[in-house]
Amino acid sequence: MLIAVTGASGVHLAIRLLEILKEKDVETELIISKNAEKIISVETDYKISEVRKLADKNYEVNDLLAPPASGSYKLDSMIIIPCSMKSLSAIANGYANNLITRAADVAIKEKRKLILVVRETPFSAIHLENMLKLAKLGVIIFPPIPSYYIKPENIDELIDFTIGRILDQIGIESNIKRWGNT
Repeated sequence: MLIAVTGASGVHLAIRLLEILKEKDVETELIISKNAEKIISVETDYKISEVRKLADKNYEVNDLLAPPASGSYKLDSMIIIPCSMKSLSAIANGYANNLITRAADVAIKEKRKLILVVRETPFSAIHLENMLKLAKLGVIIFPPIPSYYIKPENIDELIDFTIGRILDQIGIESNIKRWGNT
């Protein structure tokens, strides 16, 4: 599974996803954008090297010769978490200017699962049009909207619930509180 982290707020989501996938022994490959590296240093106490160690393989964002840039490289799914509006726009318009957007382009053309955990509020009409364009192609648009029925006691519970719902999308079991079982 390919995980990409772009320069939007919400990098805790990516880090927690990587931690949970590691706990579940799911092999992960990771791309972190340059802006995401800056956001990680602003929003967390993690060093980039610590985040990279959570994945089995790492790629540089500008390495368009890396395996995920090719349709012949087998990946079952890709999650961009968080997905900036810049990355969303590039993907929606076929602008594969780095490994993240190229790998997303490959996922679309190969009809592989692609999940975009979009981070922006409020959405503009341009954002919504880009999301709709991609949703019509089968891309899963997944804004990390909190579920209040779980009665969260802290932000970690909200993050874990969001990650659990993302895992639902790729068929990996999680132990989240579900509607009707709260």
